[in-house]
Amino acid sequence: MISLMSLAVTGPQSLLLTFSDGQAGEWYAAAVLSNDTVLTRPLEDAAFFARAFIEGGDALAWPNGLELSARNLHRELDGQGKLIRKAA
Repeated sequence: MISLMSLAVTGPQSLLLTFSDGQAGEWYAAAVLSNDTVLTRPLEDAAFFARAFIEGGDALAWPNGLELSARNLHRELDGQGKLIRKAA
């Protein structure tokens, strides 16, 4: 099972995500924001976006209740060729 180990804010709508398999990738929120829902709109504010946290290792989350699955994020970044093995 893939889980999130750490995150770092890299831009107003991007995060560097590190996963339990030792891979990391920069994730951009553009696709999520394009959904334009009550849960995604607050992420357009850089200060709110930066409040991202890891919920139990299983999800990327924000204080408004929005959660994105670690497994799906890993799959998305892998499919885009954006995952790299982090140095130990």
